[in-house]
This record gives sequence, C-alpha cells and structure tokens, in this order.
Amino acid sequence: MKIDLTDTTASKINKALVQGRRAIGTPAVGMVLTLVIVTDEENAYDALKAASDASHEHPSRTLVVIRRVSRSPRDRTQSRLDAEVRVGAEAGTGETVVLRLYGEVADHAQSVVLPLLLPDAPVVVWWPVSAPLDPAKDPLGALAQRRVTDTYASEQPVRDLATRSGTYTPGDTDLSWTRITPWRSMLAAALDQVTCEVRAVEVEGEEFNPSCELLAMWLADRLDVPVKRSLSGGPGLTAVRMDTSCGAITLDRADGSLATLSIEGQPARGVALKRRETAELIAEELRRLDPDDTYASALRYGVDRLKASWPAPAKEEPVAEKEEPVAKGEPKSDGRGRLALPAPVETAAKAPAAEATAQAPVKQEPPRLEPVRKAPTK
Repeated sequence: MKIDLTDTTASKINKALVQGRRAIGTPAVGMVLTLVIVTDEENAYDALKAASDASHEHPSRTLVVIRRVSRSPRDRTQSRLDAEVRVGAEAGTGETVVLRLYGEVADHAQSVVLPLLLPDAPVVVWWPVSAPLDPAKDPLGALAQRRVTDTYASEQPVRDLATRSGTYTPGDTDLSWTRITPWRSMLAAALDQVTCEVRAVEVEGEEFNPSCELLAMWLADRLDVPVKRSLSGGPGLTAVRMDTSCGAITLDRADGSLATLSIEGQPARGVALKRRETAELIAEELRRLDPDDTYASALRYGVDRLKASWPAPAKEEPVAEKEEPVAKGEPKSDGRGRLALPAPVETAAKAPAAEATAQAPVKQEPPRLEPVRKAPTK
C-alpha cells in the first residue's frame, strides 16, 4: 500500500502510517529498529532496494531523507515537505517513508526525522553517498547509535580514510570494512592451521579501493609486520600473500568469485569469496549495534603509517655501456646515435722552449756554393 502526501507534516505522516497498518490488517508495530537513509534522488532507488531486501532479516522502519535542490531563488525561500508512505508488500517486512525536503527545511532534516523514530528502538543512519567526514557531529548522525558510511563511493577514498581515522567515534563503521569480512575470516583460519611466524605480507588489489587499504592496515596492526600494498586490475581485492617461516600462504581471487587458498605443505583448495551485494552488507551491519573495536584499531593504524612500513625499493646500479668493436679506420659511436671523436693523446709536459722549438717551422738555409777553380793554362 502506498500513500502520497504533499506539503505535509510529521504528524500527518504518523497518521498515514497508522492508517496503512490498519488497512492491511497489521495494527501492531513489529519493527526492531529505525534505519535512516540519507541520499540523493539519483541513488535513492538502489539504497531503498537494498534496505528492503535487508528488512527480511531485520524488520525496520526505513526513513529515506532526500534533500531536493531548488532551482530559483524564490523556490529556495519556500519550505515544503513531501512524503511517500509505503506499508505491506511495498515496503518488505517493515515500513518505508520517503521524505523529500525543499527549501530551508532541507537544512533541518533532524527536526523532520525525530518525530518519526520508533520509540525505545535503536537508530541506524546510513549514507550511501556523500557521507560527512565526521558522521558523529552530523545532525542526523547525532540521533543514531550506529553510523554507516561507504568510502568506496567517495571521490578520494584514501584521503577520506585518513580523515576518518582522526574523527572516529564509537559506533562509526564503513561498508568498505564490511566487504572484507570473508577475507579476514579466511586469513585468520589459515593462520590457525600453522605454527609459523609471519615475516611480511603483500595485499594486491585495485588502486582506489578502500577495502584493500583497510585489509592491509588490519594485517599490519594485528601481525606487526611490514605490509606491502601492490596494484592489480581487480575486481576489488585479488590476492593476499604472507611470507612465513614455514613457507608462503596465498589467498588468490582473480575472477571475483572463487579464490584459491595455498598453504606450504598442503594441497591447494578452492574457497567461495564472491563479491557481495549492498543488501548483504547492510544486513551484516544491522546484526550488531555495539562499537566495532577491531575496525577502530585498523582505521587508527593510518594510511600514512602503512606506506611508511613498505620496504624501500632497491636502487638500480648504472649499467656500464659495452663498447662495440669497430673496424679499423672507422669512427666510433657514443651509444646515442652520434659519432664520437677520437680522444686526444695525452703527452708529457714539455718545457716551453722545447715546445716552441718543436712547433716552430724549420727554416731551410740555401746551399753554400764552393768556388770553381780553373785549371792553369799552358
């Protein structure tokens, strides 16, 4: 059942929710939490679809807050609230209210959301896109016990991770961290099977993927070893290689669905590590509403500290140029396509006088003629 309300108020929305529940024959409220989704019109459908799928596991009242940007200055001064109430099959196993805020009311979304929260039930706020750098200080984030962001949707994920490490508040979490839960479980299980010392780790994945950075920071924080971050074409995380005293341990996933776990001395085995949908990720986050201390420790490890722990690249030694044999009488090449002139022959230093004598032209004197003597005559 769907009820559209134009230029409405929070009290009218609550009355529409009661009317909708009575119309479908379920007057009792069976929701366990309130999920507030803060998004834009472009991403509202995907976020609402994921929340509706997750509601089969967590029945909740979903409030979708969409701030509409007014085009003209006159419209910006006019405040209006439009709502779309969905109950029954339209909203999964819970209730859904889509709130569109116009004008000045868009800057006071917390005043609209507060009367619609379920009493005595936890509140979770989720920003699918354009999340604040400090979710706990956001007016809507201050109403929640759990604040979910997604740095994968930001323009500069690594920079946002570094910023959130300094603004972390208990209750903050990120879907980029939720995506690596199967990887963390599999790597921990692999290390439980051996009694070896880990000496170095390499995490391979896409360049601008915050999940790769979080997994590398988690490994560096827990194992206290150098962790190298290498790049690949994806999708997402592709491999984790651990150098241990008993041999290499490798978890390789090249196709994004099936991974191969290789442990020294054991046969390789296939592991299902498919890329999960957003509905599965948000459902996992709704299972626990307490602070995630492991995420906080990995986040506070810091991206800069992770880069500082990388081993320095080896310096390349200059390669001596090999002189090619040249035929006698032909000019040599300098290796750049140019002919090299023959080097001057160094001679010992000479005295200035001797050098001047050697360089002066030789003056030839005319031959001396002997006088011819005539024979005496008889």
